[in-house]
Amino acid sequence: MSLRLAFGALSPGGPRARLSVLIFHRVLPRPDPLFPGEPDAARFDWQLRLLKRWFDILPLPDAVHALREGRLPARALAITFDDGYADNCTVALPILQRHALPATFFVATAFLNGGRMWNDTVIESLRSCSLPTIDLRELGLGTFALGDTAERRAAIDGLLAAMKYLPTRERESKAESLAQLCGRALPDDLMLTSEQLMRMRSAGMTIGAHTMHHPILAQQRDADAWNEISGGKLALERILGETVTLFAYPNGKPGRDYLAAHVRMAKEVGFDAAFSTAHGTAGRGANAFEIPRFTPWDRTPLRYGLRMVQNLSRRDIASAGAERDG
Repeated sequence: MSLRLAFGALSPGGPRARLSVLIFHRVLPRPDPLFPGEPDAARFDWQLRLLKRWFDILPLPDAVHALREGRLPARALAITFDDGYADNCTVALPILQRHALPATFFVATAFLNGGRMWNDTVIESLRSCSLPTIDLRELGLGTFALGDTAERRAAIDGLLAAMKYLPTRERESKAESLAQLCGRALPDDLMLTSEQLMRMRSAGMTIGAHTMHHPILAQQRDADAWNEISGGKLALERILGETVTLFAYPNGKPGRDYLAAHVRMAKEVGFDAAFSTAHGTAGRGANAFEIPRFTPWDRTPLRYGLRMVQNLSRRDIASAGAERDG
């Protein structure tokens, strides 16, 4: 059986259809030795070519409405990006346009126009650090060798894991202390500008909200979480001059990164749907405020397709505990 037939059998049209939603973050102009799993322009191009052959790729707002009404086409799929990296506009957008495909970009607004996320401060500090080892014991983070690419990547992975669930201010402070120890100027053009955001919207892409500062919502006080969710929506609406209807939870793991309270907030703020990073697909009756998303990470077309089949076969979708639609 061809992969297209397999996808059709797993997701026929109508009430039995399943919606696959893919997550990307960056599309690099060329391969990055530190992050070989991150798609570059050439890899993203063949991924889109295959996805277009295998699936019916829909604008995400249309897919959400069709899911609710039980009228999704067979092999329905939508493409999303998280965070708001500048290469979404400079690299990914032209490739999407070449294939005539829509995508939705979930943007954390505090980093627009020259900002930088804490994880990129860590990554770019260690990428450019000239020290053979870096001693971070005073920060409670240990010592790391930086002798070659493999050691730098191991240091990056170790620090990101150690810092990810620290309180937001502590996480930011330690990232900045690391940057000072490395003593190199860091890039200030990693994230989108307001002008690039407008260009993407003018090209027919959908812009969604992703809070302001990309916090772990489950660690925030309710008032702070509300401000992050509503503030990101309002900031985008001021830039775009239109209502923003879609939201993605930062990090997005149900029960760990966001809770049922944040699902309720997303509804009360006025979003039409919200998206997690739980693996799986959504069928009719799924909670439109916890739609799962997935990224196949394989680097060859066959394995990429098989990973998509595996994800489309999943039915045990994780949830933060909110009620289902319908």
